[in-house]
Amino acid sequence: METILHISNLTKTYQSAGRTLTVLDDINFSVAAGSTNAIVGPSGSGKTTLLGLCAGLDRASSGIVELNGIDLGKLSEDQLAQVRNQYIGFIFQNFQLLPTLTALENVMVPLELRGEKNIRARALDLLDKVGLADRGHHYPTQLSGGEQQRVSLARAFSNAPRILFADEPTGNLDAETSEKVVKLLFDLNKEAGTTLVVVTHDLDLAAKTQRILRIKGGKLVADDVTVNG
Repeated sequence: METILHISNLTKTYQSAGRTLTVLDDINFSVAAGSTNAIVGPSGSGKTTLLGLCAGLDRASSGIVELNGIDLGKLSEDQLAQVRNQYIGFIFQNFQLLPTLTALENVMVPLELRGEKNIRARALDLLDKVGLADRGHHYPTQLSGGEQQRVSLARAFSNAPRILFADEPTGNLDAETSEKVVKLLFDLNKEAGTTLVVVTHDLDLAAKTQRILRIKGGKLVADDVTVNG
């Protein structure tokens, strides 16, 4: 089976008040292409830091992150941005939509960055898939939290990413809205054949993935295949 993400001896430390703070300590795992994975653990355990390193948003203190066969540690900032734009989709807890752009324009941004063609039609199709075809001309402030997260889902899948990183995607949503967003996330993921890595406190969401990685105190303490695996 093809490996899309390979993490080897990954460590992240920060200097704080003259002391070295170890946020991640010698993490090792690989992710198979097309699989669904959850990273769980208590607050402050290093989950979001790990996600950022895997996605090339931050750099490790030591160790290797290989994404799609590319060693991210050897890339310049411009090259990292290119890899993110080419292979990676993101969903964040606080949606991170651009407030001055409409829902449709937000979905079009990754396509424009890639110089794609027919981007308006493709963005409209994605908005339709997340049930927001009639809200394309609305700005983020005119949308509910659930609608904003559905726009960010459409945006995340717009560049047909090979891997999608989701950081607490239901963290700001009520239970009913969370359920809808999670169903959409897994449906779109399956349809696109994307690899999913989700950081979550929501154990119901984690249980829907094929594999759960548990982090505690910066260490990987468990790696379990679920019933979906």
